[in-house]
Amino acid sequence: MSVALHMPVLQVVVPLLSAPLAILARRGSLPFMFATAAAWCAFAMSIALWLEVQHGAVLSYFIGNWPAPWGIEYRVDRLSAFFLLLVSGMAAVVLPYSRRSIEAEIPREQHYLFYALFSLCLAGLLGITVTADAFNIFVFLEIASLATYVLIALGRDRRALVASYQYLVMGTIGATFFVIGVGLLYLMTGTLNLPDMAERLAAERHTRPVLAALAFITVGLSLKLALFPLHQWLPNAYTYAPSAVTAFLAGTATKVSLYVLVRFYYSVFGESLVFRYLPFPEILLLLSLAAMFVASGIAIFQRDFKKLLAWSSIGQIGYITLGLSFDTITGLTASLVHLFNHAVTKCGLFLLLGGAVIVAGGSTLERLAGLGRTMPLTSFGIVVGGLGLIGVPGTAGFISKWYLVLAALERGEWWLVFAVLLSSLLAVAYV
Repeated sequence: MSVALHMPVLQVVVPLLSAPLAILARRGSLPFMFATAAAWCAFAMSIALWLEVQHGAVLSYFIGNWPAPWGIEYRVDRLSAFFLLLVSGMAAVVLPYSRRSIEAEIPREQHYLFYALFSLCLAGLLGITVTADAFNIFVFLEIASLATYVLIALGRDRRALVASYQYLVMGTIGATFFVIGVGLLYLMTGTLNLPDMAERLAAERHTRPVLAALAFITVGLSLKLALFPLHQWLPNAYTYAPSAVTAFLAGTATKVSLYVLVRFYYSVFGESLVFRYLPFPEILLLLSLAAMFVASGIAIFQRDFKKLLAWSSIGQIGYITLGLSFDTITGLTASLVHLFNHAVTKCGLFLLLGGAVIVAGGSTLERLAGLGRTMPLTSFGIVVGGLGLIGVPGTAGFISKWYLVLAALERGEWWLVFAVLLSSLLAVAYV
């Protein structure tokens, strides 16, 4: 059987195998080589899968050759291929670029641990994206989360340990809510396979257990997503984690949580239940606007550039969920485009900042003063990234915000156009 047929499962297996290899190698550059090779292999397979499904095909892989719904199915369509490409691409860039900052920010004797945990986190995020089994999503969510907690704690600043503990508490609550929701769905359907679950829910969608499952899954994933006001773990986690960890998390972790949310809303619960039967769009709209304005307002007063970017991320998540709340093709397109733009831009900003921190000796604005003279190319990259966050014409951020404006105009709600423009002006103030 061709290796190409196994690519959906190899996406997870290759990074998963590189983790113990990094621990066994321990010293020298072998842990780095194992983790980087796994990330690039995953990226190459993601490209191949994307090319395979871009015309609408759906690839299914059955673990142990047990067909769904009895066995675990790995399923790749255009949406999951998009997120596979995003996650593996971020990993493939972060690892080689940030090697120097890893050496500066993480004690040498812990380097092998970093690369092993990074590979575990990558395997978990890819597993979440590729699996079509609800409980499997929970398992991979926990693999990625547990690895992330330790990665954050590897920072030299003692506050990294506190940030890791805060994330652990909030993440555990979120995972608990999610698995309770999955349990309720299993109670009603007797299956964990997402397509099969959707079919069996057709006649049960408006029952109380299903509505409770929707509520539990929404709250649990909103915690993982850092949707306002469930964002408390994110500012400290991004600020005190090593720069490579922050860059990877900013580009992937919250984005994959949104993927799971979208997958459950549209593929399992159904659009009519989530967006028409319940007042969900109105609630999500209000929370999105609150995130855009409150987080941007707080970012203006930050004196640490990493914390400023962290609060900016919370605001940008508001833009992403704003498009989702419109429940239109244009709105969903705006969400996905802005998600991609923010992932690439924020990951790049944290990587550039990681290099600047090594030279400046810190991430406070006072330390970074005069960076344009000492590191002109890095400063130029940070400026370009900042313009992208604002949404200046000619940048990728402008495209996604333009789609948000179009989605608002389709609904005839001019005040939302004004809200998007006003929140972008707040970004000008802190960038």
